[in-house]
Amino acid sequence: MIASAMAYAQSPEAMKKIEAAKIALITERLELSPQQAEKFWPIYREFGNKRLEIRREFDQARKTFDSNKATEEENKKMLEMANQVKERQLKLERAYSERILNVITTRQLNNLRKAENDFKEMLLKRIRAEQMKRQKQRRNDGRLNDRRN
Repeated sequence: MIASAMAYAQSPEAMKKIEAAKIALITERLELSPQQAEKFWPIYREFGNKRLEIRREFDQARKTFDSNKATEEENKKMLEMANQVKERQLKLERAYSERILNVITTRQLNNLRKAENDFKEMLLKRIRAEQMKRQKQRRNDGRLNDRRN
């Protein structure tokens, strides 16, 4: 989801705005104290980077994989790789949850999960709305060009 947001944003400035909005939402929803925020954000960023690394590894393997051309054995290996990725992600989440719980409460950690999901939904809605706006603009531009011709 973040990868599609990055592709959509197409600029470092846009990505900085998205990241700033995410930080603001999470900080507000978790009601982080300044002391908590100082300790929380480095751990959270590290977790996000490691989560992204795992996803990128799998995405790279999927780019070169075509299930329609793959043998039964190759398809089985890809399914196994997908399961291993899920296991690695779960293991990573458990490890970082433990570290984060040294900084924030269990209530805040539960609110973090909700805030992350809410942010993803908000971002996807904005992306879709912007895409619809662009499509509508293209249609209108096309009609204008048709009238001119």
